[in-house]
Amino acid sequence: MVARGTPADAVAPVIRRTPEAVASVARRSPAYDVAAATPDPEIPTLTIEDLGILRSVDVTPGGIVVTITPTYSGCPAMREIAADVQARLNRVGFDRVTVATQLTPPWSTDWITTDGHRKLAAAGIAPPSSAPRRAGPVPLTLGRLASPRCPRCGSPDTRLTAQFSATACKSLHRCNACGEPFEGVKAI
Repeated sequence: MVARGTPADAVAPVIRRTPEAVASVARRSPAYDVAAATPDPEIPTLTIEDLGILRSVDVTPGGIVVTITPTYSGCPAMREIAADVQARLNRVGFDRVTVATQLTPPWSTDWITTDGHRKLAAAGIAPPSSAPRRAGPVPLTLGRLASPRCPRCGSPDTRLTAQFSATACKSLHRCNACGEPFEGVKAI
């Protein structure tokens, strides 16, 4: 359903977020903007759009369908994110909202936006490397993770202190230059 007071011509076509391209701002609907602004419950300085987990917002005569992709298939935050998206859209007048989960293609840290990288670093969390990775599946190993640059001083002289942090998608590190401990988002 279109939000009360929203002109019919404000209903935009389906907006899809793919790793290849992000829809232009001119084509975004009010529903997309509301859903996109939903904060991540684990890192609230980031939105679900910043993290790249917002895949699409379909505005149809039957209601709104928001599609999200988890950062990994067992992510415990997905239920909370779905409830937050639905509540935010309901608050602004969208009555019929469905939040769907899409597992393929799987989420990749490549989908974190430039703004998301900036916000992670500002929050003291090292963003994953933005170096291009090879096409195809990313091999997952149980070996040591590469240590990222320190988000505080920028030094590459850091060390891994724990494979897991407050969430499974982050690891713990310490900067050898400034001594600051910090979390890093694991590259997937």
